[in-house]
Amino acid sequence: MNVRRRHISAAALAAVTALGLGGLTACSSDSSAAGNTDKFDVVASFYPMAFLAEQIGGEHVNVTSLTQPGQEPHDLEISAKQTAQLQDSDAALYLKGLQPTVDEAIGQSEVKTKIDAATLTSLESHAAESGGHEDEHAHEDEHGHEDEGHGHDHEHEEGQDPHVWLDPVKYAEVAEGVGKAFEKADPDHAADYKKNTAALVGKLNALDEKFETGLADRRTGVFITTHAAFGHLAERYGLTEEAISGLDPESEPSGARVKELQQTAKADGVTTVFYETLVSDRTAKTLAADAGLRTDVLDPVEGITDDSRGDDYFQVMEANLAALQKALGAK
Repeated sequence: MNVRRRHISAAALAAVTALGLGGLTACSSDSSAAGNTDKFDVVASFYPMAFLAEQIGGEHVNVTSLTQPGQEPHDLEISAKQTAQLQDSDAALYLKGLQPTVDEAIGQSEVKTKIDAATLTSLESHAAESGGHEDEHAHEDEHGHEDEGHGHDHEHEEGQDPHVWLDPVKYAEVAEGVGKAFEKADPDHAADYKKNTAALVGKLNALDEKFETGLADRRTGVFITTHAAFGHLAERYGLTEEAISGLDPESEPSGARVKELQQTAKADGVTTVFYETLVSDRTAKTLAADAGLRTDVLDPVEGITDDSRGDDYFQVMEANLAALQKALGAK
C-alpha cells in the first residue's frame, strides 16, 4: 500500500537478503511480503501493539511484529533486516520507554506515521509500591532502576511505568488513539477502522467490568510478583503489588528482601508468589520456598507462546483474573 517506496541500495538489499526471513515474526500470513504489500503495512514493536493493529486494522492491514513469540521484548535488539523493514512500512506502532532499541530505530526511520502508545494514555510511576527498596539494592537510582544492565531497566521517562496494556481501561484509551491514527493515515478505510476500534473498546470495557466484579470481594489485596509489570492493573482495582523489580531474573533475592516478603505475606494474608512465562521462575520458587508460599503464573501478556494460558490478549487476561482471584481469596 505504501506509495512512498524508497529504493534500497544493492549492497543493503544483499545484506538484508543474506539475513533470511528469521528476523521477523509476521502477524499476517505472509512474512516475506510484510512492508511491501498492497495493504496498510504496520510494523508493531511487540505483541500488545501488534494485537491492537490487527484488531483495529482487520483485513486492511498487514501487521509485522519486531518481537518474536517467546522473545523477552525488553531485550530485543533490532536487526538490519528489521531496520530495512521499518523504512518500507506505512506506519510504526510502539510504546516508547519499553524497548530502547525500537525507540531508536523508529526515531531514526523515515516512516511517515509513527504512533507512540505512551502518548495516548496517562503513564504513572509505581516504583515506590513495587519493591524499589533503595536500602537493599544499592545500585538503584531514584526511580527504582539498577545501573547494572540486566535487561529489565525499562521504566519510561521520569520513572513512569509503561505496562499500560495490563489495565483494560488504559489499553482502551490507547486503542482509540491508534484507531484515529489509522483513520488519518489510511482514510480510504477510515469507516472500518472506526467500527473495529469501537468493537475492541467495547470488549476491553467488558474485561474491565469482569476484573472489577471478580476482585471486589476478596480476602486480601496484596500480591507478590517477580516482575513489576502490574502497577497499572493494581492501581485500577485497588490492589497492592509487591514486586522484586530491579533484581536480575536469574539472581537470588537478598535475605533481607525474603524476610520482608515473609513479613508482608504473614501480615497481609498473601498465599502466592507470581512469576511470568517469558523469564526464569527461579526467583519466584526461591521466595515461595523460603516464605512457605505457593507459586503461580501472572502473565504480563508481552507475547503469546505455547506456554501461554490462552491464544490472545483477552484469554490470557481472563486467566490472569482467575489466578488473582485464587491468590487473593476472591469470592
